[in-house]
Amino acid sequence: MTTGSGAGARVNCVVDAEGRIVLELPVPAAATRPHLLLRLRPRNGEPVAARRVLALEAVAEGPSRAVLEPLPALEEGRWDAFLLCDPDDDAPVRLRSGLRDLRALVDGHLRDRPSPVAVRIPYATKEGYLAVRTWLRPVHVEAGRIDVGDRSTTVTARLHGATLQDGAVVRLRMRGSGGPGRDVRPVPDGDRRGFAFTVDHADLAAGTPAEGGVWDVFVHPDADEPPVRVARLLDDVADRKASFVHPAARAGSVALRAYYTLDNDLSVRVAAAG
Repeated sequence: MTTGSGAGARVNCVVDAEGRIVLELPVPAAATRPHLLLRLRPRNGEPVAARRVLALEAVAEGPSRAVLEPLPALEEGRWDAFLLCDPDDDAPVRLRSGLRDLRALVDGHLRDRPSPVAVRIPYATKEGYLAVRTWLRPVHVEAGRIDVGDRSTTVTARLHGATLQDGAVVRLRMRGSGGPGRDVRPVPDGDRRGFAFTVDHADLAAGTPAEGGVWDVFVHPDADEPPVRVARLLDDVADRKASFVHPAARAGSVALRAYYTLDNDLSVRVAAAG
């Protein structure tokens, strides 16, 4: 850290079982009223929008501390962390990621979540800065085990914030296409929250254009309910696209591979087999 500017300061953070995030960092002596700023990263072409400012409290013989409480929930997106020397500081300093203790998040998929489902995972960006990945969804479908066979793929999942009704359906929709999707009936567990569904490889391949395409996976908890994206969010992995790689399956001249998108949503890519 450069004294007087806060440049290069590293933030250590711990997530507890209640979802509280405790952030600790050294603060320059020149900071009269230091605060930690979390700022929602704008999407392409959008102006900077939401921000959350947290007071940094001095701790005897240690770094200053800020606490991000579970409520109010953060808007869905990626929140970058900055140091403010005072709340009116117009030149916030980007903070680097230090140690992140996320052990309390590892088994998060084992707990049922009420609606809305709010998820927050601190992570280090490619450049080493601290950010918090957040999701906020009225209802969530957590993907579990994915078993890839010769002719079909079976996915286990669990619904949070709702239960499966008699009209429930899993729908695969071709991305960028207004054409019909592929519907699969879920097989529910006893509590009608957990379920499994099986996708036939040949059927999905037959509905894919010759140039290939991507099928996004949704669940309608009931016939009249809006679609809920299937994703894997309830653990300590903020970005799983590159780290969770599932085997490809062949169906005639094409290959199908289930994968997680940049938002950790579940999709299936169909392309010409190499």
